[in-house]
Amino acid sequence: MEGADYEVLSVREQLFHERVRECIISTLLFATLYIFCHIALTHFKKPAEFTTVDEEDATVNKIALELCTFTLAVALGAVLLLPFSIISNEVLLSLPRNYYIQWLNGSLIHGALILVAAEGGDRELIGSGRHSLGLVSHRSPYPFHFPLSHGQSSVGWGVPLNDHLCFSFFALGLWNLVFLFSNLSLIFLMPFAYFFTESEGFAGSRKGVLARVYETVVMLMLLTLLVLGMVWVASAIVDNNKASRESLYDFWEYYLPYLYSCISFLGVLLLLVCTPLGLARMFSVTGKLLVKPRLLEDLEEQLHCSAFEEAALTRRICNPTSCWLPLDIELLHRQVLALQTQRVLLEKRRKASAWQRNLGYPLAMLCLLVLTGLSVLIVAIHILELLIDEAAMPRGMQGASLGQVSFSKLGSFGAVIQVVLIFYLMVSSVVGFYSSPLFRGLRPRWHDTAMTQIIGNCVCLLVLSSALPVFSRTLGLTRFDLLGDFGRFNWLGNFYIVFLYNAAFAGLTTLCLVKTFTAAVRAELIRAFGLDRLPLPVSGFPRVSKKTQHQ
Repeated sequence: MEGADYEVLSVREQLFHERVRECIISTLLFATLYIFCHIALTHFKKPAEFTTVDEEDATVNKIALELCTFTLAVALGAVLLLPFSIISNEVLLSLPRNYYIQWLNGSLIHGALILVAAEGGDRELIGSGRHSLGLVSHRSPYPFHFPLSHGQSSVGWGVPLNDHLCFSFFALGLWNLVFLFSNLSLIFLMPFAYFFTESEGFAGSRKGVLARVYETVVMLMLLTLLVLGMVWVASAIVDNNKASRESLYDFWEYYLPYLYSCISFLGVLLLLVCTPLGLARMFSVTGKLLVKPRLLEDLEEQLHCSAFEEAALTRRICNPTSCWLPLDIELLHRQVLALQTQRVLLEKRRKASAWQRNLGYPLAMLCLLVLTGLSVLIVAIHILELLIDEAAMPRGMQGASLGQVSFSKLGSFGAVIQVVLIFYLMVSSVVGFYSSPLFRGLRPRWHDTAMTQIIGNCVCLLVLSSALPVFSRTLGLTRFDLLGDFGRFNWLGNFYIVFLYNAAFAGLTTLCLVKTFTAAVRAELIRAFGLDRLPLPVSGFPRVSKKTQHQ
């Protein structure tokens, strides 16, 4: 064996071990997310649906729960995708030659097709993105791109390329894996889980899990044909071009990315509505979770009021004949239980320390105010940049150039701020989503969430989380370009859509914040003018049921 063969063999082993290492890291990350999501769904599911006498229904619900766990793990991975990439870039910038972070590279984040060629003593590495190969040799660090069709094959072992190519390696990367699993979950797994829980088998067939599987597969195929036709018609209306219509015949290459682009656009629009609402709701939610200072709330008065109300309701329940109005005893019992729960929470809040009461609440409110104001300021600056510089437009990046340049003008500190803002906006969007009147019914309840409701929550969270990278880059929260198929959405290159989106986000967020902070002023003005003492209809008393009215 010649020296060049030994050299190629060592490169082969090195690349093989890198691919194995990336597979192990990706598997461990996904397994961790899967276990965490399984524990979370276990605490929200309704136990009666899994301990029923009918073993068939219990088996179906268990399978659907595992599919929901997979989908929720993918959603959580999509949330962590952009922050993980930003932090990885800063770590590689700070420690470029550290032995313990060699596993953190562009191949793990984005993925690549690497072909190794040898001719005599020369070695050439060929790394690629999606549509082209980049030729990089040890003498020339700059890539030379040529079409993929120049080679005889794109992936494989021992693929010849002009009699020089020895072998190739292919790695998907975290961005492409999240994109692939998001498509799989939204288009196949979640519809399958819903139809599977609602199916009973075809009429005349034998009962069992297999009969439900047959019915679910048929329903899923019909749904796929329906959605395929709708997407084809939408593509023909938007872009009346023969080439664009024929491209949809390629199912994997064009249909699924196009469909996912539509879903992602809906997710971005949903984030536009939910995030400003959530930013305003975060102040009230934090105020309910934390103990306010004594100047802002009087816990003793609230405890006395709760005790008096509970005593009055208990007296009504014990002496129902003393009241001239017919009473709904069941409603009174529910009100007593709610007052008892409220009294227990007030007791816990009263026992809070002075540090927690006088320092925790002001600091939390100050942090929320700073993060919200910083988000609006960054979006306003990005709007000005869109008008001046074309480079501010969101775009995709085929190669992950990690560890070369910082994506923040403030360096590592700016990268940390970007990560914090991304997580803050994601939490705010979830709070706003469950606070909106349209989706309030989907809010999960502790040990009392039906299986269909769990499926709906997983789908909505996946749509929101998969749109988070596009949402963050569109608003200019980060300069990290979108990798993989996330940057191939056609509407990202439309200046008017991006500009109007930024303007709408800044306007809606400012409007919600002004309305939230002026609510206290309006309440004080109403109290000062005495409008709160006007005779208004009271809705707190129990309503008379229809049965008692007829009696």
